Formats: sequence, C-alpha cells, structure tokens
Amino acid sequence: MKIRAKELFSKEQKEKIRQAVRAAEGSTRADIAIMLVDESDRYREAELTGALSFSALVALVLSMALHQPTIWFYIPVTAVLLFPFLRLFKVFPHMKLAFLHRRRVEEAVRERAVYAFFQKGVHETDEQTGILIFISLLERKVWILADKGIHGKIADDFLRTLAFDVATGIKEDRALEALCSVIEKCGAELARYFPGAHGKNQPGDEIIC
Repeated sequence: MKIRAKELFSKEQKEKIRQAVRAAEGSTRADIAIMLVDESDRYREAELTGALSFSALVALVLSMALHQPTIWFYIPVTAVLLFPFLRLFKVFPHMKLAFLHRRRVEEAVRERAVYAFFQKGVHETDEQTGILIFISLLERKVWILADKGIHGKIADDFLRTLAFDVATGIKEDRALEALCSVIEKCGAELARYFPGAHGKNQPGDEIIC
C-alpha cells in the first residue's frame, strides 16, 4: 500500500527532527528545511501503459482458455479490464515504477524539488543560504537543494552523498536516524562557512508535508 508523507514519521519522531534542525541551525546563519511528498508526479503514462499491458495479457489468456481467438472478443475484453487495472495502479502506485524509465523518475523528482524550493520560500533567507532536503516517498529518492549563497562553498558531491544517505535510510527502514544524521552533518558544514547567530527562520523547523 502507499506510504503517505504525513504517516512516515510519528508525532514524536517529527519532534526529534524539529529539534535536530534547530540544533543544526544553532551555530549558523543558514537555514535548513525538510519537505516530504507522497510522489513527485502522477506518472499517468505509466498508469495507462501498465493497465493496458495487464488487461491485454489477461484478455489474451481468456480468449485462449475460452476458445475465442478473435479480435471481436479480445478487444472488448481488453477495454473492459482496463478500468479495474487502472484502479489497481492507483491503489498500488509502486507498480507504476516498473513502467518508467529511470531518467523520467529522476527528472520528475528534481523538478518537484526545485518547485518546492521556491514554493516554500527556502530561497527567501537573508543571505540566500537556505537548504532544502526534499524526500519523495514513492520513488524513494532524495534531493538536497542549496541556494546560490552556498554554491561554490559546499560541494555538490557532499550534498549528493547526504541525499544518498537519507534515501538509503528510508529503504532500510531507518529513516529517522538517517535524516537526523544528515541534518547534523548539514549544520556542521554550514557552520564552517556561515557561522554566527541564526536569524530569521524563513522555512521553519517543522517538516513540510
């Protein structure tokens, strides 16, 4: 079944994450925001392709079993079966991933992360030193976006490594530990380049769902 962003962490776990963000921001002027989404895209083309593939296969099996190998039987049965299979893909969205190219998924997550970066005001920090840890649960992918004030100081490879750590933690059912560890590492790295008292907290410390 679908894991929803609002259900991934309990109330107590969300409080631990909030405290981890506050502690990480305690010695830096930069801001850290966390956002979870159920999925980055509906991937409607994968729903349709998958449902059509399954309905066509079942219709073929039925036509052979019932000795009705004609197009007049096969096409109507395929059409009738299409709708229940579409419903199945909505109930079990992970099935869609089998009908998606890896690049399509990565681009969808990246685009959704960039949209969230601006939608949630992470770019509105005083010195353009906001960081967004974006988690898309369906794809189990993580993007960490840094504002322009951070580029050139904190390496992209470092952020990609942290994103990989969070994604791995989610896959291994230790999302809380992985996320808190990455928040701590982000805070330590930000404190190296942007030390000082934390000012206006534009995105806030709570997880955005």
